[in-house]
Amino acid sequence: MAKEISGYVKLQVKGAQANPAPPVGPALGSKGVNIMEFCKQFNARTQDKPGKVLPVLITVFTDKSFEFVIKTPPASVQILEAAKLQSGSKEPNRNKVGKVTWAQVEAIAKDKMPDLNCFTLESAMKMVAGTARSMGINVDGKAPWQN
Repeated sequence: MAKEISGYVKLQVKGAQANPAPPVGPALGSKGVNIMEFCKQFNARTQDKPGKVLPVLITVFTDKSFEFVIKTPPASVQILEAAKLQSGSKEPNRNKVGKVTWAQVEAIAKDKMPDLNCFTLESAMKMVAGTARSMGINVDGKAPWQN
């Protein structure tokens, strides 16, 4: 028999750096989850991605046990890394702050593909390019499907 789910918790935690301090502690403490156990398991699973922001979906069961799924880093974080920037533009429609190439967009789209709600690489690339545009970052060159 499957366990009964009591709730879900969504967090964004840096890889291999989970600790009981906010935001992890209060979010999990309110659901009655063993915070240190989550931190140990999360840090063990994310040893290969230290410092990267990782969304995590925690499923909490009625017996206070839990399981969690680690997603890929947000597209906006990956775009900032590719453009070598600290943050996006405060006025993205007026001030452009950086550039990325279609090859970089394609690499990000391939990485994000399992977490996106699209079926083709082309549509995933369009989603990532739209995110870049909304951050005030230009995508250089012609899109590969326009050639």
